[in-house]
Amino acid sequence: MSIFDEMAREGHEQLIFMQDAESGLRSVIGIHNSTLGPVLGGCRMHDYDTETEVIDDVLRLSVGMTAKSAVTGCNHGGGKAVIWGDPETDKSEALLRAFGRFVQSMRGRFCTGTDMGTTGEDFVVASQESDWMVGLPVYAGGSGDTSVTTAYGVFCGLQAAAAHIWDSGDLHGRRVAVQGLGKVGRRLVQHLLEAGCSVIGTDIDGESVREVQAEMPVEVVEPGEIYDVDCDIFAPCAMGGIVNADTVDRLKCQIIGGAANNQLAYEGVGRMLHEKEILYVPDYIINAGGLIQVADELLGYEPERVRRKTEGLRSLLQRCFELADELDMPPFEAADRLVEERIQKIAQINRIYLV
Repeated sequence: MSIFDEMAREGHEQLIFMQDAESGLRSVIGIHNSTLGPVLGGCRMHDYDTETEVIDDVLRLSVGMTAKSAVTGCNHGGGKAVIWGDPETDKSEALLRAFGRFVQSMRGRFCTGTDMGTTGEDFVVASQESDWMVGLPVYAGGSGDTSVTTAYGVFCGLQAAAAHIWDSGDLHGRRVAVQGLGKVGRRLVQHLLEAGCSVIGTDIDGESVREVQAEMPVEVVEPGEIYDVDCDIFAPCAMGGIVNADTVDRLKCQIIGGAANNQLAYEGVGRMLHEKEILYVPDYIINAGGLIQVADELLGYEPERVRRKTEGLRSLLQRCFELADELDMPPFEAADRLVEERIQKIAQINRIYLV
């Protein structure tokens, strides 16, 4: 399938390729839908194997950002940036500033910040060339580490899922398997332990595992074993596509909800979970805390306002679960309906001409 066919399939508006030979920058920005306003989405840095993987990732991730903004009431379109490279070895001041300069050339159509493989410090560097960087450290005038708010939002979402399944949002005594102990995963583990959960964790990065074990009472399993853990909740907090034809029958949980984007490899897997009576919490709702934070940063960051909006994910998910039950459909399909409904309504308002 051609790139234009791929863009047409999900309704993307733009796919922008950027290269700077001197710094080694190879980057792509995907703009999915700008109906709701200027496009907002993080920048991921990853050492992809092929160009096809780069394009697939930026297209899928940007669709998720449209949904995330729409369903949470943010006035932003959805987009995503990826930098093709090893975040451990390929970053440099020149690369990050070249990226920032390209973002600046979009004149505010696209705002970006941290994602997997990037940090707030990276965007302090990039912000020397661009006014459209968010999620900066507090000392640099930003709102700080978005993983804090993302993890709290995931915890709130798991409380909502627990209330729907077990008639109580109290997670005390629940057994939770956390896949990914990075920036968000380890903070989610802290919330879960404080709530009285027992936690089983894993990560492909041995150093992350050792750091978490040194700080918290977490049982650790090998990465490939996490799908077979007997648990109440499975929380994916790493890469996407992990609930697929190979793993869906191995899962021994009643709830799936975590910080990873695009957790379902394809929609059919979500329907399989529904048939197995496993509640899948739509990823772009439960992990929306970071988006809520950076969207607020553009308005003039107010921590208490962000906390209240993030806690509002509980009621949003409750609405989603109720709609799914009413229409006898998986929650991810109900969430998609809420997204489509808001975009259509705002599109109708936008038809009114302004001078």
